[in-house]
Amino acid sequence: MEITVTQENLAKALTAVGRVASTKTQLPILGNILLRTDGNRLLVAATNLEIATTQYIGAKIAKPGAITIPARLVSEFISSLPKESVDLKVVGDNLHIKSGKYSSIINGVVADDFPELPTINEKSSIQYSIKTEDFKQAVSQTIITTSSDSTRPVLTGVYWHSYEGQLVLAATDGYRLSERKLVETTSEVSAIIPTQTLQEVLRTIADDNNEVDVLFDETQVRFRINEAEIISRLIDGNFPDYRQLIPKKSETVIVIPKSDFVRVTKIAGLFARESGGSVTLTADSDKKSLSIHSIASQLGENTSEATADVTGEGQVTLNSRYLTEALSVVDGETVEFSFSGKLSPCVLKSTDKNTNYFHIIMPLKS
Repeated sequence: MEITVTQENLAKALTAVGRVASTKTQLPILGNILLRTDGNRLLVAATNLEIATTQYIGAKIAKPGAITIPARLVSEFISSLPKESVDLKVVGDNLHIKSGKYSSIINGVVADDFPELPTINEKSSIQYSIKTEDFKQAVSQTIITTSSDSTRPVLTGVYWHSYEGQLVLAATDGYRLSERKLVETTSEVSAIIPTQTLQEVLRTIADDNNEVDVLFDETQVRFRINEAEIISRLIDGNFPDYRQLIPKKSETVIVIPKSDFVRVTKIAGLFARESGGSVTLTADSDKKSLSIHSIASQLGENTSEATADVTGEGQVTLNSRYLTEALSVVDGETVEFSFSGKLSPCVLKSTDKNTNYFHIIMPLKS
C-alpha cells in the first residue's frame, strides 16, 4: 500500500475510530486500527466486536493494500503533525509515515488477522433518516435514564420501538423513566440499542452533518453520518412494559418557569449531598408556591421557594440529582411537574401543547 492523504482528514478519522479500539481484550488486534484502500478512498476502521466504526477519507492511491496498526500511537502521532499531506507506505508488516520533515515507522499486523467488519443488508432492513438536531436531542433526553447495572442488560440501552404510528425512544433504570417521540413511522420496530453505541454516535456527529441514517435488522443497527458508519449489536431481551407506570392523572399539578425550578433545585441540592441527594418538595396552592427543603446534618438546612401555578397540594421526596438532570433535558420556558401523594411516580414535561417528551422520577421513601 502506498497512498497520500491530508493530515487533518486522517487525524479526524483516526481519533473517531480509535475510541472504539480496545486494548483490554484477549485479542491484541482489537487494539489496532485497520487501514485499507477502497477505490480512490482510504477506509479507517476499528471494532471491539460489539461496535464497529468506519470512516472513509479521500486519498491519492499509488498502490492499493491494507494493514492494521496500534490505535493510540498512530492517532496521537498523526494528530501531532503539522497540517500538510501525509505519505503512508506499507513495507512488510510496517507502516512508514512521512510528512514534511517528520518520518516514523510503526510496527503493524497484517490486515488478514483483523475481524471481518459487520454489514447490514439495506434491502431487508428498516431505514430512517433523522434530522441531526432531532436525533441529538432525542438521544440526550433518553440516555440519561439508562441503567449501568450489567445484571439487567435490557435496561442498559435505549428502547427504539414503534407505537401508534410513531418511532418512540424509551429508557429506564428502575428509578426514573424517559420517553421521546421522534418521527412518524409505518414500520414495526423493536430494538434496544446499547447506551455506549449511542454515545459514540453523538461524539461522531459534526456541526455540518444534517442527517443521521439509521438502519435496523434483526440483530444489528447501523448509523451513517456522511462518510462515517457505526454498526452495533442490539441488546437481546424484552424491554419491560413501562407504559403501565405512567400515571393517567395526578392530584397535584405545578406549572412553573423552568429557570426558577432549576435554581431552587440546584440550591437545595447543595445541602442534600450528605443525605444521598434527598430533597422534599412541597406544593402550596394558597401561597401559589413550590418550596424545596433539604437538610445536611453537619452543615445546616435550606428551604428555597419559587412562585408557581399550583392545583391541589402535596409533598414528595426526590433525589435532587435526578430532578436536575431531568430539568436539563426538558424543552420550553415553562414546565409542568405533577404527582399524587408521596409514593406515586412524579411526571415532568414541557407545557408546550405539542410536547413529545416526558420524564418520570420515582419518589424516595421519606
